[in-house]
Amino acid sequence: MEEIKRRMTVLDAFLSGQSSAIFLPTAIETTCLQLRKILELIALASLVANEKAYSSAYRDFAKHWNAGELLKSLSAINPQFYPVPVVELPTDQPGVKHQLKERDPDYLTKDNFVELYGRCGVIMHAANPFGRGINYEFYKANLPLWRQQIINLLNNHQIRLKDSHYFYLIHMQEERDEKVHFYKFEPKDRLL
Repeated sequence: MEEIKRRMTVLDAFLSGQSSAIFLPTAIETTCLQLRKILELIALASLVANEKAYSSAYRDFAKHWNAGELLKSLSAINPQFYPVPVVELPTDQPGVKHQLKERDPDYLTKDNFVELYGRCGVIMHAANPFGRGINYEFYKANLPLWRQQIINLLNNHQIRLKDSHYFYLIHMQEERDEKVHFYKFEPKDRLL
């Protein structure tokens, strides 16, 4: 998650114009490379969280790198592997500081993830002169939206491990510092 934050800083520098790659196609390609790496890191984070179950199903799991394929494989092992973005709301319930509510669907869904991963892959290659070419204006217009969808997915999210009764709540940053923090939650009846 920390590397995702660093790569997001690079992406932001290109989107804001603070950094440049001289002309539009190279700037878009550089930004898409960061975006694709971020997507791969999201998938690999899910792999790490589910390593035990994944390694027992796939002996050569250390060689898996394609985020789209990795999501399909993870889904077969743990249908609840994908991050669930949440909003923390105050509550009057005694002993409970916040209640968690699923975020409205303004984040990168699993289906959108696979599509975006493919779009970023397409731009990594030179355009075939006999093909349709690359619509750089399309990427320029959509990069800020895709960035925000990733932020909305990860800023405050839950992950669940295979066959687990608990979940982890991940904060990409907190008021006290800029670091990623995580918290393990278990049902009350399991704590007794």
